[in-house]
Amino acid sequence: MNGPYVGAENLQPLPFVWFMDFLDSPKRKVKLLLLCTVVMFLVICFSNNVRADEKILIAAASDLNFAMNEICRDFEKTHSSIRVEVSYGSSGNFYAQIKQGAPYDIFFSADASYPARLEEEGFAVKGQQQLYAIGKIILWIPRKLTLNPQKGLNIVLKPEIKKLAIANPKHAPYGRAAEESLRYYGLWDKVQGKLVFGENISQTAQFVQTGSADAGIIAMSLAVSPSMADSGRYWIIPTESYSRPEQAYTVLQRGKDKPGVKTFLEFVQGKKGGKILSDYGFILP
Repeated sequence: MNGPYVGAENLQPLPFVWFMDFLDSPKRKVKLLLLCTVVMFLVICFSNNVRADEKILIAAASDLNFAMNEICRDFEKTHSSIRVEVSYGSSGNFYAQIKQGAPYDIFFSADASYPARLEEEGFAVKGQQQLYAIGKIILWIPRKLTLNPQKGLNIVLKPEIKKLAIANPKHAPYGRAAEESLRYYGLWDKVQGKLVFGENISQTAQFVQTGSADAGIIAMSLAVSPSMADSGRYWIIPTESYSRPEQAYTVLQRGKDKPGVKTFLEFVQGKKGGKILSDYGFILP
């Protein structure tokens, strides 16, 4: 072995000795204290930011498509730490999906009975159901047809209208409203050969926009959207001819402990949220 043997008792813990020497200087002690303080501050801030980021998943009736998108944009401008993701579809389908475990935090239904049933069945938080809007249906006709929708619902019997789109009454509240209205005016049996059913009211609107149907009975909230307002005309169907869709939301079990859920719902019920809903033709409760 080259050189003298150094016993274990003579080994020095060099990093520890260096650290103790470093602390011998009062100025260095102050610098170290400041450094530790800054590091702790950054760690706390980073942890708070991570905790503050929150994502809310919403199931919303498709008549809310344009209104809810605008509500979410305005909400996220002032609540940047809360992200909102919305899925649109028929209220009946969402009801079934939620019972099967679909991971949503809030359910905005076009039919108040679905949130009520979810609460009764334990899928939603008790006492959280709230009416947020009342919908209206309209008869929509594309501008390329010379027919005037203001002449009333009997116009659907005209030969120019070969296909009439409505949402499926089996699971879409606006479809049920359309059927009620057609029955009220004695037209239901007469238009059976013309009917085209959309899976939800949004798809029904797409049928008439794309030409897959010549006319449609759809939600007013879709008819007043920029794309539809520019490409067609509509007539507001009298409310006495159908049961107006009372629309309610509820907080689902997955969202009960999320602070952002309460914040978002307060925004929807507030002045800005209410104005947006009104602008899209909804009646506020």
